[in-house]
Amino acid sequence: MKKIAFHTLGCKLNFSETSSIRRSFEGDEYEITGFDETADIYVINTCSVTLDANRDCRKVVRSALRQNPNAYVAVTGCYAQLEPQEIAEIPGVSLVLGAKDKFSLPELIQKHDAKAQPEPIIFHSDVNDAVSFHHAFSSGDRTRAFLKVQDGCDYKCSFCTIPLARGKSRSPEISEIVENAHRVAEEGFREAIITGVNAGDFGKQHDENFLELLRAVDQVKGLDRIRISSIEPNLLSDDIIRFTAESRIIQPHFHIPLQSGSDTMLRLMKRRYRSNLYRRRVELIRELMPYACIGVDVITGHPGETEDLHRESLDFLNSLDVSYLHVFTYSERPNTHALKLEPVIPKPIRKKRTAQFRRLSDKKRFEYNSRFKNDLRPVLFEQEEKDGFMYGWSDNYLRVEMPYSDALTNSIVNCKLGKYDVENQWFSGSAELDSLAENFNQNSLALHV
Repeated sequence: MKKIAFHTLGCKLNFSETSSIRRSFEGDEYEITGFDETADIYVINTCSVTLDANRDCRKVVRSALRQNPNAYVAVTGCYAQLEPQEIAEIPGVSLVLGAKDKFSLPELIQKHDAKAQPEPIIFHSDVNDAVSFHHAFSSGDRTRAFLKVQDGCDYKCSFCTIPLARGKSRSPEISEIVENAHRVAEEGFREAIITGVNAGDFGKQHDENFLELLRAVDQVKGLDRIRISSIEPNLLSDDIIRFTAESRIIQPHFHIPLQSGSDTMLRLMKRRYRSNLYRRRVELIRELMPYACIGVDVITGHPGETEDLHRESLDFLNSLDVSYLHVFTYSERPNTHALKLEPVIPKPIRKKRTAQFRRLSDKKRFEYNSRFKNDLRPVLFEQEEKDGFMYGWSDNYLRVEMPYSDALTNSIVNCKLGKYDVENQWFSGSAELDSLAENFNQNSLALHV
């Protein structure tokens, strides 16, 4: 029996796809093991959103070969689609799979013996050949499951290689997603995170839409929580926001890419909205769900971003009642429109602007989190233990720490939020007796209160 290990770089969608590929190896022929252990086969699912993601792939390959210098190393994912030859030149790589072939990995590994091949084998085709939707959801490694509902993207944002790596937007019918959601619930997950390259674009091939999907998944018995991983502001309709506010299980947490608060920059970036629409979305969420968490993606140093436009973006975000920022420093990506734009921002200035936005993010996160000290929030606790503690996420995406107990794992417990650790960004929590009574016997209560 061969040992096989998996490693994922990048987004939640990649995690869900890695889990599905891993499940395809379950059986008598393979033993699935940890990536930091000795294995016969290492599978790396890559990202290529930034230059750092490409560098990370090389580091992970070297890490695998330190465990077993003679291992069979297969690399797939976005980086493999965009730069297959570059990956094949990494010492130790045996197999490179583009977007179309990554779900055929078990058959291809069986067909191609690493010892019999002097050079890496590349399976690569035009990204537009990747027209099938492959279902995926994570399982076996997390309290929360990532539920894939959409793949590909029809947008042409100036900085982005994702359409080149994943092809056109596509999604299955709602009934198929509901079936997967039932499987997630049956496997014992309490929360499913709806994910896709552009999840809000769901359904157009079948005359369905994202709101209809949410309404259907909201009715799945056994799931206690649904979280939307990310949704474009132009696709986040008022009806979706209102339904979330009324929903039985959809959590009050929105991650809404902005990229820039300057309308001039949004035009240069080929984004499909302007700042006034973004502001309206945030204001409606705050009106209906004052406690909701709102995360924002921002890119700094994109070509054309003068100092005045940078300041305009910074001032816009400072004026918004959002909870945190994910800040990305612009990096040049091959075959993207941004390469044609000027002025090109020197890297030291990009780095400086990123630092400014990250300071703003720290300020926003502190202000948002401080609202909830001594509040009672439902928290789903994860299995991982660290120094005698365990951690979980509240409905509105607050990180909570509790003394570890196996009985708390995968339980939703009403917690009073105590001290907030600014450096590590979590609350200390104490569980309420009424919640504990549903999950523990009387002998265990004293351990957690």
